[in-house]
Amino acid sequence: MQGMTIKVEIIVVLLVVASICEAVAVFHPISESHRSAALELFPLVDGSFPSLEEAYEALRTFKVLGIETKPVGKDHTCNSVVDTLSLTPSNSRDLYYALRVNGLLKCSISKEALAGVISKLKDAVKDATSLLDYYHSIGGLLLIKDVSFEADVLLENADGIFSSIKALSQSDGRWRYSSNNPESSTYAAGLAFETLSGVISLAPSAIDEKLVGTLKKDIVKLFDSIEKYDDGSYYFDDKHIDASGHQGPLSATSAVVQGLTAFASISESLNIPEDKILGLARFFLGIGVPGNSKDLYYQIDSLSHLENNRVSVPLILSLPATVLSLTNKDKIKVKVNTVLGSTTPPLSVKLMQVFSSGSKDASVLKKELHFDPKEAIYTLDALPEGVDIGEYVFAFEIVLSDPEHKRKFATGGRTKVPVHVTGAVKVDEAKVAVLESDIIESEKKLDLPGKNDLALSANHLQKLHLSFLLASPLGKVFKPHQALLKLRHETGVEHIFVVENSGRNFEITLDFLGLVEKFFYLSGQYDIELTVGDAVMENSFLQPLGSIELDLPKAPEKATQPPPQAVNPYLRYGPKAEIVHIFRAPEKRPPQEVSFAFLGLVLVPFLAFLVGLLRLGVNLKNFPTSTIPAAFAILFHGGIAAVLLLYVFFWLKLDLFTTLKTLGLIGIFLLFVGHRTLSHLASTSAKLKSA
Repeated sequence: MQGMTIKVEIIVVLLVVASICEAVAVFHPISESHRSAALELFPLVDGSFPSLEEAYEALRTFKVLGIETKPVGKDHTCNSVVDTLSLTPSNSRDLYYALRVNGLLKCSISKEALAGVISKLKDAVKDATSLLDYYHSIGGLLLIKDVSFEADVLLENADGIFSSIKALSQSDGRWRYSSNNPESSTYAAGLAFETLSGVISLAPSAIDEKLVGTLKKDIVKLFDSIEKYDDGSYYFDDKHIDASGHQGPLSATSAVVQGLTAFASISESLNIPEDKILGLARFFLGIGVPGNSKDLYYQIDSLSHLENNRVSVPLILSLPATVLSLTNKDKIKVKVNTVLGSTTPPLSVKLMQVFSSGSKDASVLKKELHFDPKEAIYTLDALPEGVDIGEYVFAFEIVLSDPEHKRKFATGGRTKVPVHVTGAVKVDEAKVAVLESDIIESEKKLDLPGKNDLALSANHLQKLHLSFLLASPLGKVFKPHQALLKLRHETGVEHIFVVENSGRNFEITLDFLGLVEKFFYLSGQYDIELTVGDAVMENSFLQPLGSIELDLPKAPEKATQPPPQAVNPYLRYGPKAEIVHIFRAPEKRPPQEVSFAFLGLVLVPFLAFLVGLLRLGVNLKNFPTSTIPAAFAILFHGGIAAVLLLYVFFWLKLDLFTTLKTLGLIGIFLLFVGHRTLSHLASTSAKLKSA
């Protein structure tokens, strides 16, 4: 019985989690799960990263997440960087990623090599024919400017380069990769924003304000086409495949965020609504933990740019627990962090409204939460008055203490969070009765949840009536997700009925006269079981109540037969009866003397063979005396001995197939050495005859 209760409680907890996930996404800042995933998704291959691009993505992700790794692979990666920048002929893309890795590892690059790279990149800017050519070459020059202020990386014709890149823009804010490619892309727009920001930074004098103004308009146009999920997340979709082979909202949104923050770093008048900035942060956080390295890099790098951008830094409000217990008197706890989990400026959090699930009415509260500086958590000691068990939506509002911070941080107005309030439901006046013509024949009270052992009896002219009352902790009407009555016949046939309610009263009446066909006219004992459960009901139960002995009429000839019952898998796949083998008793062997006598008879032919050889005068007079013929003769006789030895091994341990394979190899050897031996004997005999 206790095991059943535990199972029901586990199911209830799973229902709570599932219902929360289906209602709305709960956003949390970057956690340890992302750090663990980064270490798994960016492994070293033979002590190094497969390419400089992957090396940068791994190192950048580690740096943002604050992962302190051992300098494994640094020497090999720096060697690749030095080779790319100085020794090997490299294109602008290779130089770009080599410079990005160098910015993180601080490899030893000579001034001569750096000067050569600058020359190559400036030539690449002049010869650029596509957006990616501009992106890699200008990005490389900008990286050199960040590490070496003395380097001459300024662009001579910055206005012309700006106009060339701007010519690839489209009216909807998206960009083309080249003038020969008519397809536009949101991902390309992000690259263009970042590239043009680099042109402005590398210009020897200020870029024409009209050109910069048109770029601002392009950014605003692109944000006009931004898409939104129901949970408040904003994202950019892109059907065009980007240069690295990835496609979809994640790569496109990441590129736009990088381009936006790059442009915002050199322009202070960019006006993007804070709800869209906060929505972009929610999009990346709503992904959870990506399953591949590229997506994880897009997510972490974009969140890092949002954390340090000059437009608006998003603040994330989250609840450590969205399931609160009235029984345990749980407190409402709220955390406010940046997207990477950093601390926030001085602020306060207020609980503004509480919405009940399925109702548009909301209670206005405006209660301020208490801030605990040690745990950096905002707490409301008690749930608002009138909050009973059920599903709610709590609306919080972040209020910044310093008015100047309102320009720098995005709070998004009111943040709505789904909250489940659980508690113990009161079960009263539970009773079961057997009725005949609506007159109570027998009635018994039930202890719910508790131990019950009913022993009832009824015939087909009687009825079974069950009733009980349910009330929430505040005495309100409570209707659980499940209220089921089950009757199980001793043959395993089950019948399940829904217990209906009228206000607080739950009751069901089973008229056996109308149920005889459904019961397949099966008389006998039926076990009674009651199930009452809900996601917010802490004392959900699956309760055996006892049994009832039913006396039903005999089944007519054409009555429906009970369905075949499923075989219990524990009986089908459980342990089988032990099989005891009876082996045949060994046959009686002959006496030892008879065996030795038989062995002697077997050896008699071999002795006769030896005697015959002696009588024939077998000798070694014709055995070759020369070195080479003698060696072949010895090998020939050795091969014959090997065949005889193989027969012995076949008799003792070898199988037929192994013996035949070995015999074939020895036979080929005998054929060769035997032919040489016999050829020598034939030539010797011919010489003697001719002499």
